[in-house]
Amino acid sequence: MTAIRVVVEIVGLLETGSVSLCGVAVILWMSIGTFSRSEAGELLAQRIIALICLFSALLLFILHYMGGELWGSRNMARPMAVIAVIVAISAVMNIKGKDVQGETNPHKIARMRVDEE
Repeated sequence: MTAIRVVVEIVGLLETGSVSLCGVAVILWMSIGTFSRSEAGELLAQRIIALICLFSALLLFILHYMGGELWGSRNMARPMAVIAVIVAISAVMNIKGKDVQGETNPHKIARMRVDEE
């Protein structure tokens, strides 16, 4: 009976830890504007968010394979882990000031017209 109790406690800790880390990552994500006041602060915040999300995804995968439940569903942990990995990847994408679409935006067109005149 004690081995089962230990597994149940570990599963509970995994559930609490993964949800808590996701919450911390969301709070940091919402605060990125504050961290963006300096490039070093923004870069540090991005890396911390990515690490937290990756660790949370790891905990969610472990939770799933140990038979744990997330919000009452056994099948919820894996999709949430994949979302955490996607958020981690997007957190380290520093696209500030970069042309990601490859198209000229309306502001650039207006500037080009002014320059021509």
